Amino acid sequence: MGRVSDRVCIVTGAAQGIGRAIGEALLDEGAKVCFADINGEKIAEVAEANRSRMNGNSSAVASAQVDVTDREQVRAMIAHTVETFGRLDVKFNNAGVNKPMNFMDVTEGNWNFIMGINGLGCMIGMQEAARQMIAQGGGGKIVNTASIASRQGFDNVAPYCASKAAVISLTQSGARDLAKHDITVTGFAPGVVATEMWEQVDQDLMEIGAADRPGQAMEEFSADILKGRVARPADITGTTTFLASADSDYMTGQIVMIDGGMILV
Repeated sequence: MGRVSDRVCIVTGAAQGIGRAIGEALLDEGAKVCFADINGEKIAEVAEANRSRMNGNSSAVASAQVDVTDREQVRAMIAHTVETFGRLDVKFNNAGVNKPMNFMDVTEGNWNFIMGINGLGCMIGMQEAARQMIAQGGGGKIVNTASIASRQGFDNVAPYCASKAAVISLTQSGARDLAKHDITVTGFAPGVVATEMWEQVDQDLMEIGAADRPGQAMEEFSADILKGRVARPADITGTTTFLASADSDYMTGQIVMIDGGMILV
């Protein structure tokens, strides 16, 4: 038996990187997973790849296209998951974006884009997941993706830092409000992870003059990691599966750092 056998989970931002790895690790531990992302074509491909990978248990996989800032789309994603699997036990609010700009160049558009997805999207996801869990009779888990940037500000990703600090506050607020329904709210804060998102950030930082060559940003951000290397998605999923399992039932309102010792808090 896996740690999350038969638990029904939704993972947003699951078309690639950490989100995809979270969903696949949950499947491997016995969960039923709806992979969700704004990129409908890509998320359908991810779901199909996992149906093939799961062989005889392909019915444990679903997918949904969703804009996490659109409440009606979030409700539709949850309804689709419940229709497919019968309930919702765990909701990962993982979808997130970053678009580096030097501090003095940050625009309202840049701020609103990042805060909308990373902040508002997280809140809507928490609210709508909780409504479904309460309607089922209470009980469930909500897990939010924060970041090392939620604990320390960086000069060329200020809106991203602010948005991930908001994730911490939302996690704490949700934990206080939803405890009476036996819903726990936790989160995790990755450090530097070798994913497609970091590849894009690397390119963006060169475009704004904050880096001179490919790979420089990752090298500089990761220079102080006590473990001596950047993370792989597989370094994250042991913790995320734990947060989705009964092993974490007495945790709520907490953010777990998974950064190899980069930021000590």
